[in-house]
Amino acid sequence: MSEYPYLGHDRANPQASSHGSWYVRRGRIDRRTYWLHYALPLWAASVAAVWADIALGTAWYTAGYESYGYYSYSADVSFSGGPITLLVSLALFAPSISAAVTRLHDTGRSGWFLLWGLVPVAGAIVLLVVLGFSAGEPGRNQYDGTPYPVRREPRLATR
Repeated sequence: MSEYPYLGHDRANPQASSHGSWYVRRGRIDRRTYWLHYALPLWAASVAAVWADIALGTAWYTAGYESYGYYSYSADVSFSGGPITLLVSLALFAPSISAAVTRLHDTGRSGWFLLWGLVPVAGAIVLLVVLGFSAGEPGRNQYDGTPYPVRREPRLATR
């Protein structure tokens, strides 16, 4: 069995697809795994998508130029992606949420902690610190994927 079965390298279960297992992970992941197998590859794919949109000329951006006199001017450029960036963002949405939730589980927090991302500036900082730099809880915690207790079937009364 591989060290990273969630990446589809589980020899004991060859039917597990690598892409499907990538973002349906349960349990916990440590900081190193989060950065090397989730955060950095997802970031690189996003940067590559932006670069592809710019290189192909399909990026949606606006540019403005204003002159206030002989020596004074202002330039404004606004970039908002393109079709490739949009498709990549939609494709990577589920893996990024799943990776963040499993990393939160390693720190002993619920997935609801991701709602901090809705707070304008402080939310992004809090999530960066907790997801990327906080150590996980040592030992087992409530998110280790322990199976639920076996449900007992009712028995008929015997005399």
